[in-house]
Amino acid sequence: MRRSVLLVPVADGGLWSVRSGGVRWICGFTDETALSRFALHHAPGDQPMDYAALLGARIVDEIVPALGEPAGLAVDIATEDGSMFFPPVVGIVPDAVAVDAGEAGEVSGHGR
Repeated sequence: MRRSVLLVPVADGGLWSVRSGGVRWICGFTDETALSRFALHHAPGDQPMDYAALLGARIVDEIVPALGEPAGLAVDIATEDGSMFFPPVVGIVPDAVAVDAGEAGEVSGHGR
């Protein structure tokens, strides 16, 4: 995901996202076919959907932390059996914005 170029729809001057389960999910697509499936249901009328081509690493390392809320990356959400979700947890997003960063520290602090 980090080295992949993802197509992220742009709406109202920002990246298209959806909130679910207390997380803001930035929606990215692996190719124009996957983006087209999504656009069929979410593009206004017959209008083409504008998008930005971004590296997955840029999304999770730069954009997610700048949002100021728990956020992750949802990939190919309109593809049946092909969706992937990268939640705001340690190992996916920077530790400073990972929702489980404190828990990871607590677990490693316990003796074994």
